[in-house]
Amino acid sequence: MLSEPTYLAARMVAPALENHFLQHLAAARQLGAELGEVPPAGLMEVVIDVAFWASLRREEGRPPRISLALLPPTEAAGPLVFGHRPRLTPQALIKLAPAVEHPGVHLGVWHDDDGLYLWGAATRIPPVCFVVEVVEPGLLVVKHRRADGFGKFVNVAVLRGDQVRIVDEENLGLDDYPELRASLPSIPAPAGATTIDVLVELASAMRAHGRGGLVLVVPPGSAQWQGSVVQPLSYPVLPAYPGITAALVQAGSEGSEAALRAIEIVGGFTAVDGATVISQDYELLAFGAKVTRAAHSRPVEQLIVTEPVLGSTALRTHPAQNGGTRHLAAAQFVHDQHDALALVASQDGNFTVFVWSEGLQQVHAHRIDVLLL
Repeated sequence: MLSEPTYLAARMVAPALENHFLQHLAAARQLGAELGEVPPAGLMEVVIDVAFWASLRREEGRPPRISLALLPPTEAAGPLVFGHRPRLTPQALIKLAPAVEHPGVHLGVWHDDDGLYLWGAATRIPPVCFVVEVVEPGLLVVKHRRADGFGKFVNVAVLRGDQVRIVDEENLGLDDYPELRASLPSIPAPAGATTIDVLVELASAMRAHGRGGLVLVVPPGSAQWQGSVVQPLSYPVLPAYPGITAALVQAGSEGSEAALRAIEIVGGFTAVDGATVISQDYELLAFGAKVTRAAHSRPVEQLIVTEPVLGSTALRTHPAQNGGTRHLAAAQFVHDQHDALALVASQDGNFTVFVWSEGLQQVHAHRIDVLLL
């Protein structure tokens, strides 16, 4: 029998999660994928409940970092299967957490007549498999692998204590703001490229080093952006590093894996103090650049802040109330260079994309950390 969950947020979010996974599973099957069934909302609720209470405990003074995948062992590739199957409890998770802290390792969870149990561990799980990751005490992320199997997992919901944030994947939280939606970047990959979402993967790489960072994305072949950075550049890259672009045009999985490696290289340079500059075709132009106000420009006085969360609304605010010096620099750069965009990773984990909204003639700051956890 399943124990009665006591984490209210799990009960609130479970029906929406079941609907999400049903829709994505149907879409993946249309692409030819052979996948299992979506577990009912009740099972998702219990897994989230147990993961939440486990996240608040400590083993030898350390909080757990666990990823739980809800599937039978027959659906995982090359799984490690336990000889005895412990029941899914906070105590069992705490004991097993040190063995599965490495990224990409999931504890397998399934059910029988007596409830949910832990059957083992796996590194390769099918697309659209329900996964709950314990990020830190009280912070959980529900996600799944992409249908093509490459790149960062798709985040579905973020639960922090009693706060539930469900990702608005279709309208990005902007269904009532067409002007703002039109301002978000849509940078096409080169012809014949793989399906890697470069900006999302670069954002993840920037957050991974934990030092914060600022990336300026400028039009290829243009030197106009140099009027908004201090000259001479501290670390220009000559010739421009084409690693991401070259990898994207490679075919198949080799191209995807090469692109991810190149993105990690570029993401590493964002840890250097100052801004990293890349072109819109993803060539690395410079790093360690200092942003300055362009000649004949004026300080940015107001921007609009949004996030891709269901039920969220746009907020007008002064740039100084939106973050620190990186946020101010990003807002000023985009204010002066309308054809550019800026990515800011904060040390506290927040991540914001800055673009210019032609419709509103203002800087648009779109917080996407809910997509990156």
